[in-house]
Amino acid sequence: MSDTGALVYVVDDDPYARDGVADLLRSAGLMAQTFASGEEFLAAPRLKAPSCVVLDVNLPGVNGLDLQQELAKSDVQVPVIFLTGHGDIPMTVRAVKAGAVNFLTKPVDDEELLNAVRQCITSYEEERLYLESEIRSEHNFEDIVGKSNALRKVLELVETVAPSDSTVLLLGETGTGKELIARAIHDRSRRKGQTFVKLNCAAIPTGLLESELFGHEKGAFTGAIGQKVGRMELADQSTLFLDEVGDIPSEIQPKLLRVLQEQEFERLGSNHTRKVNVRLIAATNRDLERMIGDREFRSDLYYRLNVFPIRIPPLRDRREDIPLLVSCFVQKFAKQMQKKIETIPAAVMDGLTAWEWPGNIRELENFIERAVILTCGKSLEAPLSELRKSSTDAVAAAAAQPVQEDIARIVKETINAALRGETNVSDEYSQRQREDIVRALIESKGRVGGADGAAARMGINRTTLISRMKKLGIDPRQYAWTGGAVLSSAAAAAFQVAS
Repeated sequence: MSDTGALVYVVDDDPYARDGVADLLRSAGLMAQTFASGEEFLAAPRLKAPSCVVLDVNLPGVNGLDLQQELAKSDVQVPVIFLTGHGDIPMTVRAVKAGAVNFLTKPVDDEELLNAVRQCITSYEEERLYLESEIRSEHNFEDIVGKSNALRKVLELVETVAPSDSTVLLLGETGTGKELIARAIHDRSRRKGQTFVKLNCAAIPTGLLESELFGHEKGAFTGAIGQKVGRMELADQSTLFLDEVGDIPSEIQPKLLRVLQEQEFERLGSNHTRKVNVRLIAATNRDLERMIGDREFRSDLYYRLNVFPIRIPPLRDRREDIPLLVSCFVQKFAKQMQKKIETIPAAVMDGLTAWEWPGNIRELENFIERAVILTCGKSLEAPLSELRKSSTDAVAAAAAQPVQEDIARIVKETINAALRGETNVSDEYSQRQREDIVRALIESKGRVGGADGAAARMGINRTTLISRMKKLGIDPRQYAWTGGAVLSSAAAAAFQVAS
């Protein structure tokens, strides 16, 4: 990121030092505004916020440390570089503990000062852009679409917990809208005037997650060429949303627990303990209790996160909300793509409402975006056949493992029965096969082959299914469907079922 044109304030009572620093900064393409005292700095009108302040520690009257504390009180988040003489070391140490970015000893090396200023500007701009992007976000409570009882219960819990500062744990499958619920809690809290800060723990490499969360000092690790403020500090006095908290590595979990208990932490590479006032909302789609049993997640951290759990229902449990969501997404994407879509066919809406949506709201949104792209007229054209194909693939994949487990269990029981001298061999597996085949035949109206046939629905080869039906004495013609009735054996003989 270019720092050309960035504004730097220089506060120093020594006119030679003050003007020398200002000239150096201007020669490097930066803007500089100078002040001869702390009082002058505080009284002067500032039309543009600076990206960095170069501040002499030993100022008359309001000294550098006092000035830094005044800035902090006024919520001005600007990195400060202290210039100090050799005799000012004790005051400088106090300043650094209070949050100063860096300090340089006079006489200052020009290149060292420029490098320090550039690092401050880069860090400041990154934080500013992050915060502005969050402020520009249009998410609010009204973005939660739905009127189902399941969703209404969730929103009632949101209303209940939002005014408190209690930790909230959002549980639910991927794509159910956990971030929207987290934002709703923040927007209804006493911290709503502050920036909502978020971090997806699964999206950050393990080696960088600690730095993203707690920040680091220059030189803390290879590649740490400057100081970094972590999300925990950015969220001071506000709300921090940790998505996918179940993916936090075990070595970082104790540090997060400490923040929850003590509201304090240290940046990587620093011994200075920083106090924060952060309201934490965590979310996960993983089974944390099972992870505790597998020693993948600390039980004490779980209990500290689980103060106020809210379980977000999957979309299949709030089907009455699907038409509202579909309409909302169609309007959204039609507007983006400058299309005029006026109607959603009833058959399309019925198909969308009947689908299970394993990816929940996110899957529905992506599907509607694709449908809007494909639509040429004023009526939504949704590729429902894609849902049926993905259903067949998903069912075959999901069914494979349980079937294998059932076979192994039944074989084991049969062997044990034989060892006990029992002669009745279990036919449980055959009965289960029969039920699965009959169900698939009913759904396919007696059709064995083809894209919508029973074989495709079960995820097996057509000839394999025919062989199994012969062994089990199943006649597919019995399940041919006319007018909603299953045909008798005699009536079925009149139909030629594709196989």
